[in-house]
Amino acid sequence: MNGSHAAPARPAEGYYETYARWQADPGAYWLEIAEGIDWIKPPARAFDPEAGIYGRWFPDATCNTCFNALDRHVRDGRGEQVALIHDSPVTGTKASYTYAQMLEEVATLAAVLQDLGVGKGDRVIIYMPMVPEAAFAMLACARIGAVHSVVFGGFAAKELATRIDDAEPKVILTATCGVEPTRVVEYKPLLDGAIAMATHKPETCVVLQRPQADASMHATRDRNWRTLVAAAKAAGRRADCVEVAATDPLYILYTSGTTGRPKGVVRDNGGHMVVLKATMDQLFDVGPGEVMFCASDVGWVVGHGYIVYAPLLQAATSVLYEGKPVGTPDPGAFWRVIAEHGVKVLFTAPTAFRAIRKEDPEGRHLAGHDLSRFRALFLAGERADPETLKWAEALLKVPVIDHWWQTESGSPIVGDPMGLGLLPIKHGSPTVPLPGWDVQCLDEGGRQVEPGKMGAIVLKLPLPPGALPTLWNDDERFRDAYLTTYPGYYNTSDAGFIDADGYVFIMGRTDDIINVAGHRLSTGGMEEVLAAHPAVAECAVVGIRDALKGEQPCGFVVLKAGATETPEQVERELVALVRERIGPVAAFKLALTVNRLPKTRSGKILRATMKKIADGEDYAVPATIEDPAVLGEIGTALKGRGIG
Repeated sequence: MNGSHAAPARPAEGYYETYARWQADPGAYWLEIAEGIDWIKPPARAFDPEAGIYGRWFPDATCNTCFNALDRHVRDGRGEQVALIHDSPVTGTKASYTYAQMLEEVATLAAVLQDLGVGKGDRVIIYMPMVPEAAFAMLACARIGAVHSVVFGGFAAKELATRIDDAEPKVILTATCGVEPTRVVEYKPLLDGAIAMATHKPETCVVLQRPQADASMHATRDRNWRTLVAAAKAAGRRADCVEVAATDPLYILYTSGTTGRPKGVVRDNGGHMVVLKATMDQLFDVGPGEVMFCASDVGWVVGHGYIVYAPLLQAATSVLYEGKPVGTPDPGAFWRVIAEHGVKVLFTAPTAFRAIRKEDPEGRHLAGHDLSRFRALFLAGERADPETLKWAEALLKVPVIDHWWQTESGSPIVGDPMGLGLLPIKHGSPTVPLPGWDVQCLDEGGRQVEPGKMGAIVLKLPLPPGALPTLWNDDERFRDAYLTTYPGYYNTSDAGFIDADGYVFIMGRTDDIINVAGHRLSTGGMEEVLAAHPAVAECAVVGIRDALKGEQPCGFVVLKAGATETPEQVERELVALVRERIGPVAAFKLALTVNRLPKTRSGKILRATMKKIADGEDYAVPATIEDPAVLGEIGTALKGRGIG
């Protein structure tokens, strides 16, 4: 069976009723959802407006996230249910872990961390590929009250070093390598390089040796993961859950900053659990025992929330997939996983479906796969273009639900709530604000704009549970980056509009962060790398439209007078330099030498105009630009490369 038939839709009134109930009494609403969490000390108050930067959720409660994700399900008779399925076409291996087995692994690894001196409040960096041990590591930290910071394995040594210096981890958990369809990426040399660069030196690195790559071990710092875990199991060592405040940090997740310095988004324990519970019920409609496949990476917020924490909090089964949408081995990879594991919902980035569509436009690889238990496809990470949405709908014959959120929000902000009753789809819109989010569209003066008019998309304070309360050790930067532009609102740095029906349309960024295949990357950070080249006098990086990845970075450079290298040589060196210092994840492949760059007082206006030229769109010459003829020269240079 190649398609599936959705269950009878719930009436859409369920959404409007729930949203109105939240609006009427936010505190009572969130306390009711909080009853689905096992607290050590239950919350008597939902919100303290005087705490933190804009208030804190469940300020008097205590809890443990790992207990809610594992122990309570074993206690309640779900010990033999599968919690995690590891499906790795790149290594040709599969494994599954019941809740009881996963609890054993996590409690043992948590004891290992305790033996290494890790305690409540200490930081642990996790630099891991998509293996079960990555999830065990996150939960082991949560179990003992340590704060984990997962760093995506595609980041280069310099990027990892900045995160080490900011988080100051006591221990780093890593593996010898990640495995790609065509290559093995060795992590240990990158980690060693990062530690050499970093001012802060971790006490211990625990290294998971994978058969695809051996790694040399530092004599006093590095320890073998499997040896430590085996010894702890032999000694019967298991860590108990540590009581933490609901407002204590669970993790730090670094996101690109416009200055090139990463921002450490903080996530708390209590609010995070409550909001993930709400989204599993209201948006994704995944219940206990059902299977969720989130085709992301644990290095991103999507992987944190919907590979590891949310499915396990919900007593569901999560698929952790080490592979790609195409090439492992073909564009039918996702269909094979869905059929084989009885997946109810798939959550991935639009980039993945653009890749599948490019390789298999007729959907021939869907043939022979039983998708009878499949109910919906969820897309997020970058804007889902209407053509890709329509193609997926026609192919899969299930709802294709675009939804929008950010690393900072920690959970979806806008979506079509399948669990409350689907609303009519408008292609190009992720639909409506979910309960808890007051989404508004403002002009530059902070006034609400009329329906359908473009403006800045902002979120009225206070933010709901699970959203970032601040940045790690940087309250001032949190205020400056998010709260000062529009007083009383959180500035998302996204632009768009809200139509007369309340549907939100996200059209692009208002700062210099671009979305490359669902990964948020700073053009400012790339400009720092380009500017470091001795032949470069000026540079600008702009995100330009890409049919597969959504956006790709394009670097414009002006060479110094008297530079001895040819433009072609410099361009090749710049591409290699970005790959080395930021990593392959930047997808930086295009550097373009120009005679001059436009001069304007507004970098945002400059980048927006250059982007329109590259995307072949009509544009108005900004009034602040000093020499409009420069824009024509840039357009000519782009056309010479077949762009625009």
